[in-house]
Amino acid sequence: MNIGFYTILMAQFLSALADNTLLFAAIALLKILSAPPEYVPILQQFFVVSYIVLAPFVGAFSDALPKGQVMFISNLIKLFGCVAMLFGVNPLYSYALVGLGAAAYSPAKYGILTEYLSSDLLVVANSWMEGLTVLAIILGAVLGGVILNEHFWAYQSLNHLLHSLSFPEINSPQFSILIVLVLYVLAALFNLKIPKVKLDHKLKHNNPFFIIMDFARSFKMLWQDPLGKVSLAVTTLFWGVGSTLRLIVLVWASLQLHFSLERATQITAVSAIGIALGAIAAAKFVKLENSLKVLPVGIAMGLAIFGMLFIHDWHKAIVLLILAGAMGGFFVVPMNALLQHRGHQLMGAGHSIAVQNFNENISILLMMGVYAIVIRADQPLSQLYRLMGVEYFKAALLIPSESAFYTSVILLALFISGVMYWLYRRYRHVEYID
Repeated sequence: MNIGFYTILMAQFLSALADNTLLFAAIALLKILSAPPEYVPILQQFFVVSYIVLAPFVGAFSDALPKGQVMFISNLIKLFGCVAMLFGVNPLYSYALVGLGAAAYSPAKYGILTEYLSSDLLVVANSWMEGLTVLAIILGAVLGGVILNEHFWAYQSLNHLLHSLSFPEINSPQFSILIVLVLYVLAALFNLKIPKVKLDHKLKHNNPFFIIMDFARSFKMLWQDPLGKVSLAVTTLFWGVGSTLRLIVLVWASLQLHFSLERATQITAVSAIGIALGAIAAAKFVKLENSLKVLPVGIAMGLAIFGMLFIHDWHKAIVLLILAGAMGGFFVVPMNALLQHRGHQLMGAGHSIAVQNFNENISILLMMGVYAIVIRADQPLSQLYRLMGVEYFKAALLIPSESAFYTSVILLALFISGVMYWLYRRYRHVEYID
């Protein structure tokens, strides 16, 4: 690995850190504006929708320009979203603009790895990329909490300066957005230093209809390719499950570990640590040509999730979350690398990652929808569990949301293990293509 690769990593880390810090600032801003509670999940929906709607175009855009330039432009779009939020534009619309930049950024940040590095380095490169992204998620949560504190010295110092200059003071979410702006500017500066590589699979036409048809062709091609199909299915499953599991862990921490919301939020970061450890292990032990051999780890991950039903001690809970996260990181990193490799061979890295993002975010929306239905069905599920004698075995009455929690864990664990088992049985003998 040379300095160009580490420049790419630094640009990605700063941009991801800004993304995750901004989420907390936007939520805090909604609370200050007395927005309804449902605006918080809607905020994230506004962010995700860009990945789905713009999927045909961001892949073509990523392959039409040098990837470093695409990342620079994308960071500028995110920066404009921050500025809009800072100057009073509805946080939902502002965050949607940030989501637009993120959707354009994603195919470039992964696509450049296949263009800049040889295939034998892709698993290692992806482990670095995933590890730093997870670190950015953890640090973003920590940084977001620190700078939103009204007693934070830098926030008080800035307001004191503004007051002395006869300028209006700012609130803590606005101060957080200013910090995020600085992070995006730093990321953009690193984008400018990313090495230029030869353009890959640039489209011959800029007609929107042609671009949509080209995306449909790429979508079909990737799902019909045996290696592309299994790697795309695994990554799609992983991110859909991950987004749902994060919410289930919050309920688990409240019901069975008796954590406050603040402590429950902190324990979700533990699985991110596990993902980073799994990514490191994958880089060390898994070669690209052996990627399909990690699929049984996904089966084990589903079975490990069942443990949430029986663990009531937070020490054991941390061990379980680290273990499940490590399993996830260990099988998703090689699958990401394999998907990038086949996408690069078949249609261009940017196109394939746009297809990947499209599938993953549809998975997130669908699985979150199923989870919402399960939550709504808590009372009927409670009656079912009473008829089954669950209250007798646990020697206590079922409390609100407990039945939904049981059902969610069971369905999710069975779904993960079942799909991963089917994929392994069906595709374990597929030959690697270099």
